[in-house]
Amino acid sequence: MSQQQPDPAPGRRASELGASELRALLNRAAHAYYVLDAPEMEDPVYDRLYRELLELESAHPELQTPDSPTQRVGGAPAEGFQSVEHRIGLLSLDNAFSMAELEAWYGRLLKVLDRETASAHGALPELPLVAELKIDGNALALSYEHGVLVRAATRGDGQRGEEITANVRTITAVPLRLQLEQPPAWVEVRGEALIPDGTFAAINTERSERGDALFANPRNACAGTLRQLDPKVVAARRLDFFAYTLHLPDDWQPTNPPRPTSQWEALQWLQAVGFRVNPNAALCPNLAAVEAFFAQWDSRRRLLPYATDGVVVKLNDLRLQADAGFTQKAPRWAIALKYAAEESPSRLLRLSCQVGRTGVVTPVAEFEPVPLAGTTVSRATLHNADRLAELDLHAGDTIVVRKAGEIIPEVVRVLAELRPAGATPLALPRACPECGSELVREDGEAATRCVNSSCPAILRGSLRHWVSKGALDVDGLGGKLIEQLVDRGLVGSIADLYRLDAALLASLERMGETSAANLVLALEASKAKPWHRQLYGLGIHHVGEVNAKALARAFGSMVELASAAAESPEQLTAVEGIGPTIAESLRQWLATGANRRLLEEIAACGFALAASEAERQGSGAHGPAPLAGRTFVLTGTLPSLSRSQAAARIEAAGGKVSGSVSKKTSYVVAGDEAGSKLSKAEGLGVPVLDESGLLSLLEGAISAPQDG
Repeated sequence: MSQQQPDPAPGRRASELGASELRALLNRAAHAYYVLDAPEMEDPVYDRLYRELLELESAHPELQTPDSPTQRVGGAPAEGFQSVEHRIGLLSLDNAFSMAELEAWYGRLLKVLDRETASAHGALPELPLVAELKIDGNALALSYEHGVLVRAATRGDGQRGEEITANVRTITAVPLRLQLEQPPAWVEVRGEALIPDGTFAAINTERSERGDALFANPRNACAGTLRQLDPKVVAARRLDFFAYTLHLPDDWQPTNPPRPTSQWEALQWLQAVGFRVNPNAALCPNLAAVEAFFAQWDSRRRLLPYATDGVVVKLNDLRLQADAGFTQKAPRWAIALKYAAEESPSRLLRLSCQVGRTGVVTPVAEFEPVPLAGTTVSRATLHNADRLAELDLHAGDTIVVRKAGEIIPEVVRVLAELRPAGATPLALPRACPECGSELVREDGEAATRCVNSSCPAILRGSLRHWVSKGALDVDGLGGKLIEQLVDRGLVGSIADLYRLDAALLASLERMGETSAANLVLALEASKAKPWHRQLYGLGIHHVGEVNAKALARAFGSMVELASAAAESPEQLTAVEGIGPTIAESLRQWLATGANRRLLEEIAACGFALAASEAERQGSGAHGPAPLAGRTFVLTGTLPSLSRSQAAARIEAAGGKVSGSVSKKTSYVVAGDEAGSKLSKAEGLGVPVLDESGLLSLLEGAISAPQDG
């Protein structure tokens, strides 16, 4: 490691040191080497002390502790990963792709904080911000109890992730014990795991020599590594980690180091307790400073030993962060300002078309494969006929391709000066590429559609949507099987799925008797799915999952919904979230003869197309729901309900669940170790319930307050 320190304890032999002293010395040396990049112990000395500790713990297992350096790698491979709920949601960030979008975000933030007091010159009031490079890695949530790492989890869906503690222990930049004399009962640290570019190249070289498939990019390699079942494999790939934020108990007030009150102080606190934080960050007094930081790194980022695709901008004041709160998907107080996507030229090979479940025909450019943002791409959607005309695309054109948000391939422009002589212009076909029916484009619409309800492409899309997780969630009925059923003429509608028998299914490719029997059972079980899922599964234009829930709460059956759509559309628009466009889409769909016949066939298969008695009692379809019109905020850990379970029960009773506390919040439901939301609720005078109080409210034992 270094030549600076010949022996960690002059005058004493390693064998004379106790286990706790050995652990402290080794952890300090590892922190200096991997985090501070300032080695203080020779490699032979470190190895000798490590072996001494290993032998000591082997002889006396009771001396082994979770923070011992011997526990970084070890143990048998796991059989799988357990799903765990995050103590505090690990949400994604919203993106901005220009300074104008960043300013719009800042304006929204000021409005949420009630600080929109523009000066006489119209300038936005200034709030200090922190700009940090956005590392292109994988977000992790690290849980420490009394200073010791006890759990590490992936982001997952933001509320639940996979528990990968054994793998994260192998990352030397992650401390197994925090450098705190009096640590709090718990600390949640968030950060980014990554594989540096040099390490990634070495991994792919080794894989190539073994004949293994190469990883597409460092981020994918990191994600795959974190999900390895054998921690020894993870250790061999030498992952790195940067911490970027933390959560602490509200009542913990340390003195050394003091509790951070800002994001900038949080970064310093993380570094003080043993983490690596990215050194390329800046405290910015205003948006102009953020723009300068962003411009500075636009060129310099390619010199870094790891991938970065933008700058994360955060409100510096942690108290104001708590006041700003969250949307359902992201914090309001932070945003990712993304760099312009990498562009590459390619030659157009052909123009193809895709037909979606609603009949929309989407042109797709197929071109010679090009590497972009770590992957190889050869197709990009052109959206619609207007975009096709705007590009003025001709056969054989040279096009410029990029990844929007470094994810979705798109054609940016055509290099007309390189166009072959006599090249023919390209346009959407007049007939559907799937069924040959004439395509239609209505006035005022950008989309071109096939309106033949029997079109195989529309049918395949409708079936995939019907069995998807948000709708009927039929396990075992994937896209390949749906293609077989449609292509062989075995299924011509949703209702036909419920006429299939196990013998017929077992005769299909990749289907056996057991899987066929299980699929028949899954189809039968789907008939009991809630009314709002049935409504969403029909794939009515503009009716998504949220709107379907709202409509199902207001109208307890398809009969009631159809009556309102035909006779009094104002009943539809009276439902929160349902505007004239959705109401008209419902009217048109329900007025179509083929759709009415489909509903009759589905009902004949055993679907009620209506809320069950339990749903009606909960949703208030026939009378007021217990929590109708009430807004709830959940914080902390409840004794028996997870947050998702509590939210589901509130919504089933007609209530709403929000991510932030305001004067309009009806109740805050607080569990153990509730955060700043509880303090804000108390400051605003919002009623606070524990879990038993929530259950009593759900049972109608107490009445809900009116929104203020």
